[in-house]
Amino acid sequence: MPIRIVQLGSPRHADEGLRIGTVRRPPRGVPKAEFASRDYYDVWYPELSPQPDTMHTALESHRLQDHGQQAEADKLWQQFVRKFRKEMADPAASRTLDLLAALSQHSAFAIGCYCEQEARCHRGILRSLLKERGADIANGDKDTGDMNPGEKYTDDTVH
Repeated sequence: MPIRIVQLGSPRHADEGLRIGTVRRPPRGVPKAEFASRDYYDVWYPELSPQPDTMHTALESHRLQDHGQQAEADKLWQQFVRKFRKEMADPAASRTLDLLAALSQHSAFAIGCYCEQEARCHRGILRSLLKERGADIANGDKDTGDMNPGEKYTDDTVH
């Protein structure tokens, strides 16, 4: 049963299974008892989210892109990708990714983040890392991998 890569808070797929929030912080203004019923997550696992300093790099990339500075935004995004991949190479994070890849062969579950665009979110990098480990990822989920924030996903996009 494949992993689904999702935006937290989006409606669940019928066969999604357990939803894991790979975010640093719980959703603001939502009581803990309602995280699952509001389609955020069933289990919070911040160990697969970027460290605050790394996240700052991604946010700065987003800010630059929003202000039309695409070249600088792309440069910072690639810096974010490198930093986050290094964090995920840590033995504990790497073992977690290995575990999730193995579980994807037998269990239904999803991982996600709040970001609207996977191409500008760490979950796209998690997707790539899981695929590199042989994870079964749900068909129909877009593979954005380690795209630059300005790139758009198409069916012909290859990573």
